[in-house]
Amino acid sequence: MDKSLAHTKWMCKYHIVFTPKYRRKIIYNKLRKDIKEIIQDLCKWKGVEIIEGHEMPDHIHLLVAIPPKMSVSAFMGYLKGKSAMMIFDRHSNLKFKFGNRNFWSTGYYVSTVGLNEATIAKYIREQDTHDQMMDKISKKELEDPFRDS
Repeated sequence: MDKSLAHTKWMCKYHIVFTPKYRRKIIYNKLRKDIKEIIQDLCKWKGVEIIEGHEMPDHIHLLVAIPPKMSVSAFMGYLKGKSAMMIFDRHSNLKFKFGNRNFWSTGYYVSTVGLNEATIAKYIREQDTHDQMMDKISKKELEDPFRDS
């Protein structure tokens, strides 16, 4: 499931876990549905693919593919900040429980999900084939413009 940019193949998958402030067991029923919808929307807007996601009563698990042009910390700042504002907009009664609009706790857990050897070998094989094709296309020798003819 490699993705690509102009000259880059990438597969940057991360397992991320984050919790509500004071690890409150608040992710239930209507709030759970809204949080899921908000996270899906925010990820889509940033071009982040959610591979797996699960809402527990006191934390969220995500397996996401984040484009290499975006850092995990920048994405998490965006996700937690925007989602908190959207949650408080939809559920204004939570403002009394959470005071200053800090819905999520400060930190998060992240780990990378690596490649296996077969995927790396396939990439190397394909890269070598691509380079050979490009060499055949550009066989034309360039002339030195400063050399006397």
